[in-house]
Amino acid sequence: MYILIKKLLKIILIGLGVLLAVGLLYALSIHQSLPKGTQGPEAEALAHKMLKAINHKDYKTTRFLEWSFRNNTHHYKWDRKKGIVEVRWSDNRVFLNLAKPGKSKVFQNDQELKGEKVESLAEKAIEKFNNDSFWLVAPFKVFDKGTSRSIVPLDDGSKGLLVTYSEGGSTPGDSYLWKLNPNGFPNAFQMWVKIIPIGGLEASWDDWILTDTGAYLPKAHEFGPITMGLGNVKGYN
Repeated sequence: MYILIKKLLKIILIGLGVLLAVGLLYALSIHQSLPKGTQGPEAEALAHKMLKAINHKDYKTTRFLEWSFRNNTHHYKWDRKKGIVEVRWSDNRVFLNLAKPGKSKVFQNDQELKGEKVESLAEKAIEKFNNDSFWLVAPFKVFDKGTSRSIVPLDDGSKGLLVTYSEGGSTPGDSYLWKLNPNGFPNAFQMWVKIIPIGGLEASWDDWILTDTGAYLPKAHEFGPITMGLGNVKGYN
């Protein structure tokens, strides 16, 4: 019996080793290096064209945004005028003060918390918000402080907009190559981000709604075999 178990364990370990090797080879085969773009007026004009296509002026006057993330396990209501985001996950509810996180209010099981746990949960809420809001409003952030924009020629003859974030958010240094329709509307981007070791992975940006305020926001993204839904997306005043 002992010998049989040893053989089974050996087979399992060999199988896992083969799967790991295949996965590594696949990752290496699809990895792309970060392209070098050309900065200048053309890149700035393309960024403005994308903003115009998604009704950036209407987005700027939108006060409230609502959405969810990770199979409806993270929920958000963002008051952009006050700079307060209600972040809910599990049994936690954080009223996150974006300008002064230390003044955030934190509740667990509907009981307000005080002390060190407030700081810990507020930090978690910031991390969740930074990531999950990017998947909602990334196109509107191409002129954020610390960004640079450049033009990258694409294989189909069109031109992509490469945006690099040197500061801000939770992972400064990340880059995104936007692929646009002829009218400037985004339909996908490729990513070079710290949390993903494979460069150039692509996510779709082609499932949009027109909010009550007139701004366009995405409902979901296709990321390989994964669909990342954003729940009941709303933008209103």
